[in-house]
Amino acid sequence: MGNVNILLQKFIEYLQLEKNYSQYTIGGYKHDVQDFFKFMNEQEIREVHLVTYQDARLYLTKLYGQRYAKKSVARKISVLRSFYKFLMREKYVESNPFAQVTLPKLEKRLPEFFYEQELEYLFHSIDTSDPVGKRDLALLELMYATGIRVAECARIRLSDVDEQLSVLLVSGKGKKERYVPFGQMAKTALQDYLQNGREKLMKRNHHSYVFVNQRGAPLTARGIQYIFQRIIEKAGESYRVHPHMIRHSFATHLLNNGADLRTVQELLGHSHLSSTQVYTHVTKERLKKVYSQHHPRA
Repeated sequence: MGNVNILLQKFIEYLQLEKNYSQYTIGGYKHDVQDFFKFMNEQEIREVHLVTYQDARLYLTKLYGQRYAKKSVARKISVLRSFYKFLMREKYVESNPFAQVTLPKLEKRLPEFFYEQELEYLFHSIDTSDPVGKRDLALLELMYATGIRVAECARIRLSDVDEQLSVLLVSGKGKKERYVPFGQMAKTALQDYLQNGREKLMKRNHHSYVFVNQRGAPLTARGIQYIFQRIIEKAGESYRVHPHMIRHSFATHLLNNGADLRTVQELLGHSHLSSTQVYTHVTKERLKKVYSQHHPRA
């Protein structure tokens, strides 16, 4: 089955050069396609153009049998649909066996977010008397002020921060760039960190990434996750958090306070408005809750 691996390599090049997908996303696509190649091998299907709709259905049944979560099954089928769409474009196959495969219906989970009072409590719980604390507060304040993704935060360089205009240049998904403003609280925390914290953490390192770990190396997305969990634990809370909750909080609080959907879409760097609309469900839930608590005839 050497031929299929050549096609996979061409697909990966397409994802890199034309789609500008991250290495993390490409790794996931590669893994999902390779899993399907193993299935082809088991079924003694030697070429990609020999895969039929029935084979695609059988693969879906196999995934269900292996107890994959609905979300994982949906992702795998979606990846294979994209793979075959690419093969059709390049004239390697004439039809897409995954085009008509019905994806499992996903339960719509509302984004988890912090209430404004909870975030205030977290901000005040950080001890900024040492460089690490200054970094942690700057990290939390900037992520809440801008709603940036964790990976975007890890990529911020000193040249991306305009302190005069209080604007951040963000390198988003698919190498798309956007400018996002930040407020006075984030500006103050960031200035304190850059002037009194970062240099002490840098030691002998030389690079332009804004956020660094205790050894002076650039912070990774996993490092940011660890910092958030530590902030929560130090604040005396015991639940699991993920940094994306700050992004969810940013969007939810903006909408709760009257921001329009298009502006929030632009700030979040969403390509489609439908991605932003999930936050309107959160605000509706909040409105219903407030109504039921406070209306005398609710």
